[in-house]
Amino acid sequence: MSNAVTALNGAAWSDGIAAISEAPLQGMITLRGDMSASKVIKAATRVAGVKMPEAGAANCNGDSGLCWMSADEVLILCPYAEVAATLAKLNKALAKVHALAVDVSDARAMFRVSGQGARDVMAKLAPVDVSPKAFSIGTFRRTRMAQVPAAFWMQDEDRFEIVCFRSNAQYMFDLLKVAAQKGSSVDYF
Repeated sequence: MSNAVTALNGAAWSDGIAAISEAPLQGMITLRGDMSASKVIKAATRVAGVKMPEAGAANCNGDSGLCWMSADEVLILCPYAEVAATLAKLNKALAKVHALAVDVSDARAMFRVSGQGARDVMAKLAPVDVSPKAFSIGTFRRTRMAQVPAAFWMQDEDRFEIVCFRSNAQYMFDLLKVAAQKGSSVDYF
């Protein structure tokens, strides 16, 4: 059996206006279903250990949490080593409910953009208002970042978490590095 590794083996770069790093292995489970159903809400919040986020929000605590993906989908974050157990608990709780839970951990890559220039980097790549007034801790968006389907949220005041398809990992890392290169600060925020 092989050991699980991230898409870019923990790539990191910090020679610019923000630091770019690939996050460690992260457990990710896509849950599709009626997000207004009490059994679905109870199952998701129980395995994640956080409250259900509202539309356009993420509710995270460390490497666990819930991210709103759409009206009928949330992304459940959990420690990578606990994905199988979390998925089993979820499937047991939802056995009599029309819902689908799938482990997508190894199909995704996760990046962090941090530092004083993090908002500038994100604003260059995504058609999203990332001003402090419009985008704060817990705000979540699914969008495209330079043609790459991605989702991102703020974990801290100066740190964004980004999830994209693993097949786009190198391209995403390179995009983030270019947007964060020295001398590229927009100083808008």
